[in-house]
Amino acid sequence: MEKSIKERLTRIESLLTENQKEVLTFNEAAKFTGLSKSYLYKLCANGEIPHFKPRGKMNYFNKSELLDWLQQNKVNTQAETETEALKYVTTNSERGAK
Repeated sequence: MEKSIKERLTRIESLLTENQKEVLTFNEAAKFTGLSKSYLYKLCANGEIPHFKPRGKMNYFNKSELLDWLQQNKVNTQAETETEALKYVTTNSERGAK
């Protein structure tokens, strides 16, 4: 039982350390993004994801750049689309009336 508690504490410590890091290793980036390692390699090879290769071999990732990359191409909710449509119609009908 005591070994299990020590293992759990070690796991918690590693998770806390990972959450505080700004630069992630390849494995950490795959875990952080939820992408498979093979797909992450493909994205790196095609230059589709921001990454660094300080010695030309290993890939490293800036955590904030990964977040920005993950949050690109936002899909609007139905309510946001309706609001934009209403603004568009209102703006264009005012232009036509002038």
